[in-house]
Amino acid sequence: MTRQQIQEFEQLQQHLRQAVVTTDAWAGEIKTVAGVDVAYEKGSDTLIAAVAVLDAHTLALREVVSFRGEATFPYIPGLFSFRELPAVLQALEKLPQAPDLVVCDGQGLAHPRRFGLACHLGVATGIPTIGCAKTRLLGEYQPLAPSRGSYAELVDNGEVVGRALRTQTDKNPVFVSVGHNISLETATEWVLRLTPLYRLPETTRAADHAVNTLLRATSASKDEDDSAKASL
Repeated sequence: MTRQQIQEFEQLQQHLRQAVVTTDAWAGEIKTVAGVDVAYEKGSDTLIAAVAVLDAHTLALREVVSFRGEATFPYIPGLFSFRELPAVLQALEKLPQAPDLVVCDGQGLAHPRRFGLACHLGVATGIPTIGCAKTRLLGEYQPLAPSRGSYAELVDNGEVVGRALRTQTDKNPVFVSVGHNISLETATEWVLRLTPLYRLPETTRAADHAVNTLLRATSASKDEDDSAKASL
């Protein structure tokens, strides 16, 4: 991809960013919350996107759907969502009913152009979305207290783009940012609700487990095919 093409996609992100809503914009009760994860088959552009839907109150797993396909957009830092979003949308379409809230294992507004995967997914679907990343992409924050629930604003160039949130006492924080149709305060509350026992949200853990299970199954199937061909 040429530099000019990259700049065009960056401009598209800046245009789409204008559609992001940073307030709690939904009707009714949030009854289901989903996690999404994407992983790649080793040494290829074949990817698997999984969506795990949980009961928002009990955190019990309700449903898992997935999509396997080829990534057609190259890997370019800052344009990650263009590579993975199509597969996530294909997986979401398999659900009989859209979840009320989606937590992405990645960034929302905490992105160089304030349009990470969580924002892109939210704008594309209208579903409230949260970015909850394991690592910080940008910004600075003040030291946190060691206790669960402590947080500090994540600031980039003078702008609050998210929060560093400690979800478990004495564990490293996660990085929460608005995706779409939700406020940072509410996003923080939901991430804490979804982390009763572990550092990462139960939604992320369920989606990660699903996608890795599918990857192992695919790998085992390929090994069997290779073994069968070798015996011919």
